[in-house]
Amino acid sequence: MNPNLSIILPCLNEAHSLSLLLPQLKQEHPKAEIIVVDDCSTDDSRQVAENEHVKLVKQPYTQGNGAAIKAGARAATGDVLVFMDADGQHKPEDIQRLLNHYHQGYDMVVGARDGGSQANKGRWLANGFYNRFASWMVNQQILDLTSGFRVVERNKFIDFLLLLPNGFSYPTTITMAFFRMGYTVGYLPISTPKRIGKSHIKWLRDGVRFLLIIFKIGTLYSPLKLFFPLSFLFLASGISYYLYSFLTAGRLTNMTTLLLTTAMLIFLIGLVSEQVTQLTYLSAQILHKKNPHD
Repeated sequence: MNPNLSIILPCLNEAHSLSLLLPQLKQEHPKAEIIVVDDCSTDDSRQVAENEHVKLVKQPYTQGNGAAIKAGARAATGDVLVFMDADGQHKPEDIQRLLNHYHQGYDMVVGARDGGSQANKGRWLANGFYNRFASWMVNQQILDLTSGFRVVERNKFIDFLLLLPNGFSYPTTITMAFFRMGYTVGYLPISTPKRIGKSHIKWLRDGVRFLLIIFKIGTLYSPLKLFFPLSFLFLASGISYYLYSFLTAGRLTNMTTLLLTTAMLIFLIGLVSEQVTQLTYLSAQILHKKNPHD
């Protein structure tokens, strides 16, 4: 077994796709450590993993995709981690392409899905917005913010386990964290086939969560960059309204006071958020240095 490469597959009721995927992975990467993290499946997913003699991490109850990713990273012994979905959407043959790109000097390489690989038009539009917004935040082009197919250096990934959510937005969190720390992130275009089985996304519940990704993007990278334009907008509105009310009525209105006060509060919240974000990253690194084998 090659200790330099661990392939991690979070799994929830993916017995059929695993039965097809695991033999392909073993054939493509016979020396790699393959880890299936079962998030308390109710089908035969665990039995399939055991039959294929891969490393199986059993969650005692369903915790979410992000929690499975963290469990897999803790269990991995490789220096390089490959994360991919267990539903058949990611091709085993693309792993080597990502690894080749990774070895060009990147700290993390992400498989960027093309437009034809999106589940539907709504998902494509949402991901497009996330990509553009995140690109503006970090001043770098982000081709696929939410892709779960990625190669990353284990030591750097482990540093951010405390920041990762237990739900579906772990790719957003780790991407913004890497950019925040000045690590290099590369993207490689991939094409993904239709998933095998039923999606675990629930649109009402996860639609709200995906909206929160927008705020997470800002708070994980540079909150002030998000809060300052909003503060400036209220400030400009307050000054403009004051000039209008002064010229037309010769007085300072309550609306002007409200707009100016709101601008000041938003700016101050941005300053505090910036310091909290900095302390969060610092605390995560200090804790990991105290527990380097976690």
